[in-house]
Amino acid sequence: MSTIPDHIYKTVELLESRIGYVYKKKEYAINALVHSSFSNENRNFAGKHNERLEFLGDAILDFVMSLALYNNEHNFTEGEMSKMRALIVCEASLASCAKKIGLGDLIMLGKGEEANGGRKRPSILSDAMEAIIGSIYLDGGIDEAEGFIMNMLDDIYHKAVEGELFMDYKTALQEELQKSGDAEIQYKLIDSKGPDHLKIFTVSVYANGTSIGTGTGKSKKNAEQMAAKAALQALGVNYGDEEK
Repeated sequence: MSTIPDHIYKTVELLESRIGYVYKKKEYAINALVHSSFSNENRNFAGKHNERLEFLGDAILDFVMSLALYNNEHNFTEGEMSKMRALIVCEASLASCAKKIGLGDLIMLGKGEEANGGRKRPSILSDAMEAIIGSIYLDGGIDEAEGFIMNMLDDIYHKAVEGELFMDYKTALQEELQKSGDAEIQYKLIDSKGPDHLKIFTVSVYANGTSIGTGTGKSKKNAEQMAAKAALQALGVNYGDEEK
């Protein structure tokens, strides 16, 4: 079994500076940064991949957000709190937080995964964020984990409860279609009905000239998002609408 190379501890220092937390046991941080593809390609690496930490972090994230919603949003029903929590802790939200701290640059990936754009893939970024939450909990306890979560997700939390947060389905659709090569994506206004202050827009999204989804909204921009959402659903891709 090999030892952990010194440059990986340097990566941990970068992580600590970006998240505002210093690990007592650096191994927890290393564990959070190791993707399974790296472990599979480096069998002698002393560290473990982050999937178990991701599992733990996911549960802690749900707990912390459930507690925050219960304590702070007294007018929300159980169903409304469930929807808000799902919106806050979804893949897109966590990936957005990961991008803000440049987490993709720090994750240890296998060569194949890296060549396929893994450092920018929302699923890998969001999983790593959950793994970091789990690692902070193990290293510093629930108070440290809660502080990290609320600091990272503060803006997303408030936008969600104020009804200002929507999923960026257009970006998600573009990323999904580009997995199989270049795709020319166009959004076309199909219809608009009603007086100006109540107008409803209908937009279709096309990939290489073929319509793959249609949506409606109170603005052209919102209708485009709904068209992209419909296209993702048609492709069988869940993008943050279902609870974990």
